Amino acid sequence: MTLSSETNHPTPEAPGLDHDVIVIGAGMSGLYLIYRLRELGLRVRVFEAGTGVGGTWYWNRYPGARFDSESYSYGYSFSQELLDEWDWSEHFSSQPEIERYLNFVADKFDLRRDIQFSSRVRSAAYDGENRCWNIVLEDGSRHSSRFMITALGPLSAPTMPRFAGVEDFQGRSFHTGLWPKENISFAGKRVAVIGTGASGVQAIQEVAKTAGQLTVFQRRPNWCTPLHNRPIDKEEMARIRAGYPELFQRCRETAACFVHTVDPRGTFEVTVAERNAFWEELYAGPGFGIWQGNFRDILTDPKANKLLSDFVADKIRGRVHDPDIAELLIPRDHGFGTRRVPQETHYYEVYNRPNVTLVSMLETPVERITRTGVRTSGADYEFDIIIYATGFDAVTGSFDRIDISGTDGRKLTEEWKSGPTTFVGVMVEGFPNMFMVMGPHAALGNNPRSIEYNVEWVRDLIGHMSGRDLTVAAARPEAVEEWTGFVRQKAQGLLSNEIDSWMTGVNMNVEGKQTRTLVRYSGTAPEYREWCDMVAAKGYPELALA
Repeated sequence: MTLSSETNHPTPEAPGLDHDVIVIGAGMSGLYLIYRLRELGLRVRVFEAGTGVGGTWYWNRYPGARFDSESYSYGYSFSQELLDEWDWSEHFSSQPEIERYLNFVADKFDLRRDIQFSSRVRSAAYDGENRCWNIVLEDGSRHSSRFMITALGPLSAPTMPRFAGVEDFQGRSFHTGLWPKENISFAGKRVAVIGTGASGVQAIQEVAKTAGQLTVFQRRPNWCTPLHNRPIDKEEMARIRAGYPELFQRCRETAACFVHTVDPRGTFEVTVAERNAFWEELYAGPGFGIWQGNFRDILTDPKANKLLSDFVADKIRGRVHDPDIAELLIPRDHGFGTRRVPQETHYYEVYNRPNVTLVSMLETPVERITRTGVRTSGADYEFDIIIYATGFDAVTGSFDRIDISGTDGRKLTEEWKSGPTTFVGVMVEGFPNMFMVMGPHAALGNNPRSIEYNVEWVRDLIGHMSGRDLTVAAARPEAVEEWTGFVRQKAQGLLSNEIDSWMTGVNMNVEGKQTRTLVRYSGTAPEYREWCDMVAAKGYPELALA
């Protein structure tokens, strides 16, 4: 998407308002919003709860945190200077490098002057009479703007388990999504990790190296596959840099914006030997290839999925010495790839170490957290440190934590009580002038590729309005209904939508989120962009502009 000529008109300042646009969040979306909205001459203010930029990569600084998308496919693509200047050190970079990168971006484009840190938004209310949003921060300060844009991220609302006694523990405890900046030593310590999702898998691998004793509490296992990370030297970085145009074009063409693309063959269209050789190649390859680059029917045909699941299960059995432990690590409640696949580096080998114990919470549930550790139905465990790798209230959770009111005082939490409805994942009926980047029903996947598209689409819409002295954009009910119907249609037939996971709106640690809802768009990114591009090309008839 490119800036059209009509968006070169400067946007007139909203009289009596503090800002033209308020953005919530200074992660990858918020930073790019500043860059693009400045092109319209807008007064932008970003409110960020943390003390620095980075969003996900600011908060999630737990040991082992890193990309599971290739570093060079995850960075911004909008600036040739940036692409020329930044060298990635690994194919899948760690959190410290990612945070340095985002700080480098913020400094290079002088983005910090439009960011107010340590500023958590408490409430946001639309004022129909003045066509503006009124925002209140946790410190009680009030701010107004014509437009409000949420840059919250789909995985940014950490959740704790609903165990009794969490506050009773006398040792140190941390949630992976709220990790402190200080260095935490595990040397010689008795450590518990509760949770074996993507964050838990990454943390467990690192903590096991130095902990005196590590006990992993697993509610249900996940299918994990090798990351196969490796360093990038100067020569390889030069080759990657020369190939950026082709790389980003490939990301635009693939279903979820990863460098991997679905194999056009069906699982049963090849011989058994060809199939197994292909899977061996994928298992030995880097990143999400085995998930995003597999046979076309792996995520839709239960029989094909069962074969692949059996293949990966055998890999787990071959890597874990104790057969009983191996069986505990093999999922029974979902097939491979129907939940997001954690990437690992010697994760399964961790359970061969004498200092690591695996506890199945399905066999011996946690009854409570005690002053000294964890009590299950089978035993009491004493710990010095407890790590909660219990994930996030995904997609809608970050919205639920802000009191957002639209026209006539309508509450967003009430509107979305039975599941979100949106227009192209960017707008909500009854909430004029509110735009979401990476909101419910937007195209997720390799998120920065979708972030850039979402931001540019919103920028162009605001530019379209400013060129016509329009001050209100509202999603029409019929447009929301049509888009939500399309989202529902694209969800049909996918095995992942038959599974309880954050991708289907289920979180057992959050009240009212125990049943599946349609929180994500399951179609391809090219289909999503085609729909959105058509809306813009027609002049936004799906929106009531005034």
